[in-house]
Parts: sequence; C-alpha cells; structure tokens
Amino acid sequence: MSAPDIAAVKTYLLALQDNICEALAQADGKAGFEQDEWQREAGGGGRTRVISNGAVIEKGGVNFSHVFGDKLPGSATAHRPELAGRSFQAMGVSLVIHPHNPYVPTSHANVRFFIAEKEGEEPVWWFGGGFDLTPYYGNDEDCRHWHQVAKAACDPFGEEVYPRFKNWCDEYFHLKHRDEPRGVGGLFFDDLNELGFEDSFALMRSIGDAYIAAYLPIVQKRKDMEYGERQRDFQLHRRGRYVEFNLVYDRGTLFGLQSGGRTESILMSLPPEVRWGYDWKPEAGSEEAVLYERYLKPRNWLEV
Repeated sequence: MSAPDIAAVKTYLLALQDNICEALAQADGKAGFEQDEWQREAGGGGRTRVISNGAVIEKGGVNFSHVFGDKLPGSATAHRPELAGRSFQAMGVSLVIHPHNPYVPTSHANVRFFIAEKEGEEPVWWFGGGFDLTPYYGNDEDCRHWHQVAKAACDPFGEEVYPRFKNWCDEYFHLKHRDEPRGVGGLFFDDLNELGFEDSFALMRSIGDAYIAAYLPIVQKRKDMEYGERQRDFQLHRRGRYVEFNLVYDRGTLFGLQSGGRTESILMSLPPEVRWGYDWKPEAGSEEAVLYERYLKPRNWLEV
C-alpha cells in the first residue's frame, strides 16, 4: 500500500476550494466570497469563504481547514481506540449553499483526509466525504440529474461504489428523532483506505470535482421561478431540520467543536434565517405535502 502524500492532498483541496468558489460566484452574478484566514491555537488553521445576500445565494460557505495536534479528543478515540497516543492531521473542504429561492435546493459537499501517526508504527489514514441535496420543493428531473452525476463520479472505481455510497448517504443523513431523511441524498463515505492511497485519493477527487456539475444545472433551472410568502415560510421551516441535523448528528461539526476548531467557521453551514413552528404539518394534497410523500423517502432516483 503506497504511503500517503499529505502535501498532494492539501494542494488539491486548496484548488478545489478556489474552483468551487469561482463557479458559484459566477453563477450568482452579484456577490463574491469574502475570505477569512484563521489559525487554531492548538495547531493548524484554514480559510473560510462566505457569500451573503447574492442574487441567487442567500448565504453560502466554502471552508478549507487543516488542523493538527498531538492528541485527539476523547470522542474520536472512544470509537477508534487504535488512535490513542497518536498525533493527527485532519484536512478538508466543506461547503453548504442556502439559496434565496425555495425552488432551488440547499446543497452540501465535503471531502476530507485524516491521518494519525506514531513513531515506529504504520500511519492510520482514511478519506471521507460526499455530497447531498436538500430540496424544499421536489423535482424528479433534479433528483435524477443529481444522482446521475454522483454515479458517474463513482463508476470508474467499480459498479458497487455508487450503490454503497448512495445507501450510506441515505442512512447517514437521517434525522432519527424525526424519523425522516434530510433530503434526497447523494453520496457519503468515510474510513476509505481499502483501495490504497492513490486510488482512494482519486475517488475522493472524482467526487469533489463532481459537485459543481451536479448542482449548478439545478440552480440555473430553478433560480428564476416565482414564489411567494407560503413557499418562503416552508423553506424556513425545512431549514430547521437542516440545523437540527448539523448540531445533533453531523460528525464534522462535532469533531470540529470537540477538537478546538474555530466555531464561526464550523457553524458557517447554518442558514441565516430559520423557523420552528410547534407540531406543524403540511396541508393534505399541497405542494408541501408532496415533499414528504414522494421526496423524503429513500428511492432509486436513477429510475424516476
């Protein structure tokens, strides 16, 4: 198994952040990304890029981080006892885009690399990441396109990769306390090292590079659709589910906070406006009810 090339991973991630920000800013046409470089007292840092109040994007963040230290938080070693006593490095690009228009889905993507080392022993390393789509008003064409791009990113690495990562995404982005998925899924993977470093890295790059191809065509088709107060209210209600997942279940959020990461950068994924109503339910037969009845159910979106 080839040795991990940490510098190559970092170079790729920085370029990916650049490419995604450039494509999103061009698609928005009004606002650009503001950059905030930060350092972590315990080791490492990153650069956070945020776009706000654009023509299309209400709020979005594309964050690069590279943090390291001599000791992992207890939450990490509890599940992976072989990491105890090792120094670590964790780096990745994570992004969330919250559009103005309720007919444009929210999207999330993340690709990351982790390595833990100890003198005299083999390093423990893996890749993780994926991307997922959270519509407020579902559209079969959008779901099919999203999953077609996801499958194409995985296919060069084996026909079993897309179904495995797709099912993993459906299981991971599930709000247990609501018993409902966050959206229509996509890809999720973690602890990837069985392909060896070169092929595992290539698969991570393929998924990272596919995000823009998956998302921007949907944005372009839906960004000018007319909407009113009802659609906006529903968008804010469903954003509440997004917040709940990120604060209760998301591994990246929890690791970042527990390892002393920069709070503002970690929580950049939260939407600027959100609403919780007590025991709200959609009106039977409504456009909003269709989201629950058809789209918030794991299915094979390639065949719709």
